[in-house]
Amino acid sequence: MKLTFVSLGCDKNLVDTEMMIGMLQGAGYEFTDDENEAEIAVVNTCCFIGDAKEESINTLLELAELKKEGNLKILIAAGCLAQRYRQEILEEIPEVDALVGTMAVDEIVQAVEETLSGKRSEHYRDINAAPVYGKKRSLTTGGHYAYLKIAEGCDKHCTYCIIPKVRGGYRSIPMESLVEEAEELAKAGVRELILVAQETTLYGLDLYGKKSLSALLKKLAAIPDIYWIRLLYCYPEEIDGELIAVMKTEPKICHYLDIPIQHASDTVLRRMGRRTTKADLQAVIGRLRREIPDICLRTTLISGFPGETEEEHEALCLFVKEMAFDRLGVFPYSQEEDTPAALMEGQVADEVKRERRGELMALQQEIAFAKAENMVGRTLTVMIEGKVADEDVYVARTYRDAPEVDGYLFLASDAAFMSGDFVKVRVTGSNEYDLIGEIEDEFTE
Repeated sequence: MKLTFVSLGCDKNLVDTEMMIGMLQGAGYEFTDDENEAEIAVVNTCCFIGDAKEESINTLLELAELKKEGNLKILIAAGCLAQRYRQEILEEIPEVDALVGTMAVDEIVQAVEETLSGKRSEHYRDINAAPVYGKKRSLTTGGHYAYLKIAEGCDKHCTYCIIPKVRGGYRSIPMESLVEEAEELAKAGVRELILVAQETTLYGLDLYGKKSLSALLKKLAAIPDIYWIRLLYCYPEEIDGELIAVMKTEPKICHYLDIPIQHASDTVLRRMGRRTTKADLQAVIGRLRREIPDICLRTTLISGFPGETEEEHEALCLFVKEMAFDRLGVFPYSQEEDTPAALMEGQVADEVKRERRGELMALQQEIAFAKAENMVGRTLTVMIEGKVADEDVYVARTYRDAPEVDGYLFLASDAAFMSGDFVKVRVTGSNEYDLIGEIEDEFTE
């Protein structure tokens, strides 16, 4: 039977999706990306913020229509929305044949087989159960880069965040298993590993009694066919000298960090339950730039958090100007039920949240465009992503660009490159967030 998957939300969810596809293909099911051909559809849902919940629900409803009019026979909801709103889905979307919670994705084959036999199937484990790992994955990223999920859950309990209630406390995946998975990915052609978790910087504390991200990075860097290692979701308070040292000395580790700070006003940060102050943020950003001068820093912010005054918003705008992040995203605050922030006084109007987001993004746009212009003249090693249809123009990424969220470098060439090849280019121009380059040297080791 043919099955299709829709993976919503974060890249950590995508790893779960790839494991589920791999398990189902191993059981003899055929994958298709055409939902009109599929007889089975699995939606790996997200519920982090309101927009994500809405997208997950709408996707389920759209696929439910195919059960009435198309080939679709089985519809399965997996992941965070299925974990958090189990009863509501059962009652409100009766077309859903099975539910698979966040810690039970390795039971996807059993869930499909039960529904094919006519049962409505539910698969759940305790949210603090051991993480699912070590399953053969079917990569959906093109095969030249892959996400490596190194931990599950979170212990931070920020007041706006629902993650600990749907994915449990922080649990690291054993180092030897991660190295083994990375070696298998490398054998399959992966050249770039992107390390993800709700927070990567705390890796290993629960298993080994100390933060062990640096030790993991050294082991991953020793894998011959891996050329780039990228770090996402590094909480600023956990970035230490050991991590900075390994980034400086290990050439495979991209000089790129995703550091979610959320705000820069001390009063807002306290209400958020964050563990940093404005001074802390300035100190860690300053240290990173001193010790790794070419580092690219990405961050995320929340606009319109409960109680945020115009003065606190203006202070955040000033901080964005002063820090001049290379990459920055802003999310309007989402009032999530079962979180402390949802009950706080001073909820900000949606219109104000959006206005403040727009102001922050306008500031960042100026910064980002200027930084792109400043790259002109530099020589960089880039990874080929693909080719523009019907043109001799390749799309590439620099070490400064994570997939899907950052910019690209466009390279005119009649050479025959493959996705995953590395090419040395000189940057000759910029176009807003993106760069333009020409070949200086090519190598495809």
